[in-house]
Amino acid sequence: MINRLIAITLLLALISTNLSRFFVYAEFKANQKYIAAALCENRDKPQMHCNGKCYLMKKLKEAEEKEKKQEEASQKKGGQDAFVLNSPLIVSFYEFTPKKKEPAFISFQLPKISSEILHPPPAKVFS
Repeated sequence: MINRLIAITLLLALISTNLSRFFVYAEFKANQKYIAAALCENRDKPQMHCNGKCYLMKKLKEAEEKEKKQEEASQKKGGQDAFVLNSPLIVSFYEFTPKKKEPAFISFQLPKISSEILHPPPAKVFS
């Protein structure tokens, strides 16, 4: 249940950044009477029949500017991933002929065993 709630919350957070203009318009429609009465710049001029559209346009412009800033920031981050090769790239094309494989030589002989016991060399006394 908690995993599902977290997934839905993250999904809504991702979608909200891309659909900010839609949310501004939905908020305007939901609160249009209040916006027309209290927040509209032309509320003193009823002959203009603005009904809060000036407020809507201002909010849409702000949302668009915010999206542009986010795009510019993401483009700046994406530009850092570029790789520039300063030295010339030299590629030589030669004919590759695979060498003939020779059969591996496996010796089945046992090592020669010496029957002599090894002794260290005799010690020399310096006088």
